[in-house]
Amino acid sequence: MSQPLVGMDLTDLREALGPDQPGYRARQIYQALYHGQAADLAQISTLPVRLRQELAERHALGLPTVDRLFESTDGTRRYLLRLADGRTVETVLMPEGERDTICISSQVGCPVDCKFCMTALMGLERSLSAGEIVGQVLLVTQENQLRQEGGRLNIVMMGQGEPLLNLPNVVKATRILLDPAGFALSPRRITVSTAGIIPQIAELGREPVRPKLAISLNASTEEQRQQLMPITRKYHLKDLLAACQAYPLRPWEKLTFEYVLLDRVNDTDSDARRVVKLLANLNAKVNLIALNPGPGIPYATPLPERVASFQNIVRRGLPCFVRKPRGLDIYAACGQLKSNSQPAIAPALPPRPVHP
Repeated sequence: MSQPLVGMDLTDLREALGPDQPGYRARQIYQALYHGQAADLAQISTLPVRLRQELAERHALGLPTVDRLFESTDGTRRYLLRLADGRTVETVLMPEGERDTICISSQVGCPVDCKFCMTALMGLERSLSAGEIVGQVLLVTQENQLRQEGGRLNIVMMGQGEPLLNLPNVVKATRILLDPAGFALSPRRITVSTAGIIPQIAELGREPVRPKLAISLNASTEEQRQQLMPITRKYHLKDLLAACQAYPLRPWEKLTFEYVLLDRVNDTDSDARRVVKLLANLNAKVNLIALNPGPGIPYATPLPERVASFQNIVRRGLPCFVRKPRGLDIYAACGQLKSNSQPAIAPALPPRPVHP
């Protein structure tokens, strides 16, 4: 069977239909797939029955299937999704009041090897196609009857993988998600997170249609960052900050810096003051994340008062927020995605080791 329909843009669809079909047929399919969120070809009632049958014979729709669903006591849902080749990837829905956030993956596993992240323990299996990226959003919105209108839906590419090492597919998926004739998400509502792949940061900045950018900082010195994020040995901290300085922000936009706090490793007041100094010349904000622990991770979560002290210092220099952990009891929180097909066993309140 040929390429799945989900992930195709208008050009792809026109080519798939061939020269015998009028151009508006491609637009009808495109709008039905992404704006109408058709769950199968039979639902695209604007197409003649014969054409629907022919398309179904040549192309799968391309949505992933739900292998397992885990539901947290806080309302978070972790989807273990099975792809066409049998591999699995994770997507997380985090409802909160009037807002829903879907955390999606860009790769199966991750090659970056951050030492505090469970996904890194998987290594990289492969990158996802644009259709597999978009398909996560379509499936979760269909499953939960979510709508993208009204600014209540956010998409964050902070699941499995390093998105900038799969940039062509991430950009193509973003175009579909942001296209008013496609999924019709606002550019303010989609964010991609990177460990700091400097050439691709510049490449992303040149894209006319792009998500917001978040940088995983997680350290206040070069040496510290090399220990926690080995990618820093290739892309040094000073060069990363220079790339951030050169990044072309839109008038409404700030860079986001994410900082995972590790107990007695990178969470001191001195670290906080260095972070303020590092980011002083950038139009930025900081999101603090107290470590979400898991098996195989050799770090502990700092106490709430340590997190609060760090935040108080940073926000003297720039906006600083503490991200509330979601789905800890089902391994759905930031840094915990490891294609875990086991029942929910993560402790709701992770232990903090006693240091001598």
